[in-house]
Amino acid sequence: MVVAEAAVIAAVFCALFAGHHVGDHVAQTDWQAKHKAGPGWLGVRAMAGHLLGYHACMVAALLGLVAAGVPLTFQGCAVGLVFSAVTHGFLDRRWPVRWILEHTGSRAFAASQTPLHGPYLADQSLHIVCLFVAALLVVGVGG
Repeated sequence: MVVAEAAVIAAVFCALFAGHHVGDHVAQTDWQAKHKAGPGWLGVRAMAGHLLGYHACMVAALLGLVAAGVPLTFQGCAVGLVFSAVTHGFLDRRWPVRWILEHTGSRAFAASQTPLHGPYLADQSLHIVCLFVAALLVVGVGG
């Protein structure tokens, strides 16, 4: 791998990571957080609103990189953002995170609420892994 390509991957990951935190913790409304894992159209509407706001934050972060002169392509960004939307929406259904914890020997962590909220921490960890893959896709597809 060329050092310049690695630097672009790192910059994209940082941008996606920043966009993730704003999108997941600032842009997401209480209503979306409460209902996004729920059944029926209410759950779909809440999840769609969350994913839209979340990815608007990520697009803004990527546009910041473009404005700074980082070479990104529309195609690469689109592929990375679609991957992010699919994986984020899946993990935010909540049951996948619980299932992963329960099937990897972390049943107690999956149920913990204090002093640490196990499901939330696992959710965030899995999102970060997906953001790294998204960054690789943004640069790999665009390069």
